[in-house]
Amino acid sequence: MANWIRYLADGVEGFGTLEGTRIAEYRGALFGEKSATGRTFELGGVQLLCPCEPSKVVALWNNFHALGAKLGKAAPVHPLFLIKPGSSAIGSGAAIRRPARYAGKIAFEGELGIVIGRRCREVTPEEADAYIFGYTCVNDVTSAQLLDEDPNFAQWTRAKGSDTYSCIGPGIASTLDWRSAHVVTTVDDGERQNYPLADMIFTPQQIVAAISGDMSLLPGDVIACGTSLGVGSMKDGATVCVRIEGIGELRNRLGA
Repeated sequence: MANWIRYLADGVEGFGTLEGTRIAEYRGALFGEKSATGRTFELGGVQLLCPCEPSKVVALWNNFHALGAKLGKAAPVHPLFLIKPGSSAIGSGAAIRRPARYAGKIAFEGELGIVIGRRCREVTPEEADAYIFGYTCVNDVTSAQLLDEDPNFAQWTRAKGSDTYSCIGPGIASTLDWRSAHVVTTVDDGERQNYPLADMIFTPQQIVAAISGDMSLLPGDVIACGTSLGVGSMKDGATVCVRIEGIGELRNRLGA
């Protein structure tokens, strides 16, 4: 299994695989032809970047049985989703920035992310693995009080699409036994979420197939698989960590 990261070292962007605390440098294209350079260096000497550069982030809602039951929502027959712009994506360690014109509650949502590796359109669940590059951690940030600000139209994109509102990382695991994994979210080291990915209504393969029937998915696009119980708000200055065993720990602070 490879764990792919993007980083900034001495002002130069690069990518490679993380092996313990050392990075093995690669040249070429993350989602294309690539080869190891033979150079390695310490993780502590670089700045992590978002592990991919998505054209869009597709974010699911009501994709876990436990949360749907709590909300009194029936399981959907097709994934329910919204689109977040690529400009909302940041990597582990980057700051979540409060929009200048918003003073309300900001919520965290720890989630599993699917990273697309090949242009994908109208595939079947059985074909989906060939288009999935790997898996990552996501914090799907929300300006909660914007959602229903206008009673005539739910503001999903405005509430979730601000710059820095898609925290992604720290890297991309090329394989993941997601059925045995949990999403653990902490706020200032206090556990707020701990839920099994096996409780998903739609599997990653079903998600990719369904959404690719609606639109083209491009290399680097991220699908956030939805969240479960324990979502809440975070105060300015709080640090949110999303951890999935086999991927790593995504850590971001609200504010500088």
